[in-house]
Amino acid sequence: MSGSRRSVPGRSPPRLRTKPSQPPALDPPPPAVHDFRVTPQAKPLQDQVVVVTGASRGIGRQIAIDFAKAGAHVVVTARSSENARSKLPGTIEQTAREVEAQGRQALAIPVDVTKEDDIRRMAERTLEEFGRCDILVNNAAISSPAPFHETPLKRWDLVMNVNLRGPVMCTHAFLPSMIERKRGRIINISSILAEEVISPMVSYSVSKVALEKLTQYAGQELKQHGIPVNCLRIEMSIATEGWMYRNPGMDFSDWEKPDAASEATFWIATQPIDWTGNVVTIADAREAMGRAAEAKAGIEELRQLRPQ
Repeated sequence: MSGSRRSVPGRSPPRLRTKPSQPPALDPPPPAVHDFRVTPQAKPLQDQVVVVTGASRGIGRQIAIDFAKAGAHVVVTARSSENARSKLPGTIEQTAREVEAQGRQALAIPVDVTKEDDIRRMAERTLEEFGRCDILVNNAAISSPAPFHETPLKRWDLVMNVNLRGPVMCTHAFLPSMIERKRGRIINISSILAEEVISPMVSYSVSKVALEKLTQYAGQELKQHGIPVNCLRIEMSIATEGWMYRNPGMDFSDWEKPDAASEATFWIATQPIDWTGNVVTIADAREAMGRAAEAKAGIEELRQLRPQ
């Protein structure tokens, strides 16, 4: 399969039902989806060490759990911890316990990806504990919806620092050891908003465009070191705790679950090392896994829906 990128329209907001006066109670996070298609007998990531940023909830949490199911030990990082809780549900310790429930080792490290010292400590602790990082998943991201002319520079800088500078710093932190071993993978998580223009998501969209271009350059330049760099562009609406908290009363029944993104990330993580510099969608991964019917169904649904 080539690394060509599909042109897939964005999706409209979900249907609005009754709106409660308070956001729904979501602590602790709902149980992880358990239909991840890796059997207990097949452990393609057996004893590999995976670092996942933004793993206290949502897609990052699901990636951490599902990669553990595939045999990996997982370093779980995010800002939200038991000592520094967010208004949203989920902590790195909760995710780490779910990783350990799969019989794998977990290391929970509080990390703010805008802080170089946090990232340096994360890399040092990972290498001290496991001796290596086999796969880095740059998942942590934020959005700050506002029209361009109403976006304060402080908010613009924050989005760029988390969504672009964060992956750059995390990758830099692990590259020396990866280059020395001539082994390692980088997987960046992007969005359909890197391609579609959907106001008022300008700062988030620009950050994802840059992340995809970074993927292509790094993939080309690190190929000589045996380090593939690829990117998952999530083109489908994923029902996460953050969406549900911020949009009480919405109907999320036709949204994809986080395991759709996790499974596609897993597919990327198991490709040959010379497959690098690619930006692929969930539908691309499903098609490559021989599930073209699912891929087509997802694409057609999105094509029929346009943002309001």
